Amino acid sequence: MIGYITLGTNDLEKNAKFYDTLFAEIGAKRTMEEESFILWSTGSDKPGFAITKPFDGNKATVGNGVMIAIALDTPEQVDALYSKAIELGATDEGAAGPRGEGFYAGFFRDLDGNKLNFFCITS
Repeated sequence: MIGYITLGTNDLEKNAKFYDTLFAEIGAKRTMEEESFILWSTGSDKPGFAITKPFDGNKATVGNGVMIAIALDTPEQVDALYSKAIELGATDEGAAGPRGEGFYAGFFRDLDGNKLNFFCITS
């Protein structure tokens, strides 16, 4: 159902390097790129993840209550990607671990302060 999501950024180049390195861990590559927009995906039949400079020319800001959840296959992948995000300069919003029965996730904020998580279903 979801085709792609987009997060605003105030530093496209800096955040592109962050996401290039982070998403390389799961085989995602840049699939579309323009002067103010970059999209990553693991395949043309899979949802994409994009960063963009806001179209209206105003500063990108973080939406309160907005979070992007990226599905992975195993808790080990969640641990690895969460740790990689922190290593790349993300800030912790809840270390990777179980969150109730059958749900495993790690929460972080990217370099612009956008909230994301990596998660998997464990049951």
